[in-house]
Amino acid sequence: MRKIALLGAVAAITCATTAHAEPGGCLKYGAVGAVGGHVANHHTVLGAAAGCVTGMYKRHEYRKEAKAKAALYDQEHPGAKGNYKAKATAYDVEHSTTPGKMTPDTPAAGTAPAAAPAAQ
Repeated sequence: MRKIALLGAVAAITCATTAHAEPGGCLKYGAVGAVGGHVANHHTVLGAAAGCVTGMYKRHEYRKEAKAKAALYDQEHPGAKGNYKAKATAYDVEHSTTPGKMTPDTPAAGTAPAAAPAAQ
């Protein structure tokens, strides 16, 4: 029993130290899908497969957006060095965006919020 607990602790520490700031992927979404499928009338395998596909899609979309941000960063800073992840992070810092969103978090200076329609 101690060996299993020790191996579990080592695996948890290894996973925690090598984790990237990307969306879950197949394992995380697959595990959640398996639990959801099990609760929904014992469709564990079907839930795991659907969760895995969803996780792969989410990660694909995240990486595609990061590469688009890196291309925008390259346009603003020709000759910049680094991989697309570093450039996407630099773009997020410069433009006050968050990972997963291409638009700034705060409205640009000088722009007024849209007026609410008048109630009758």
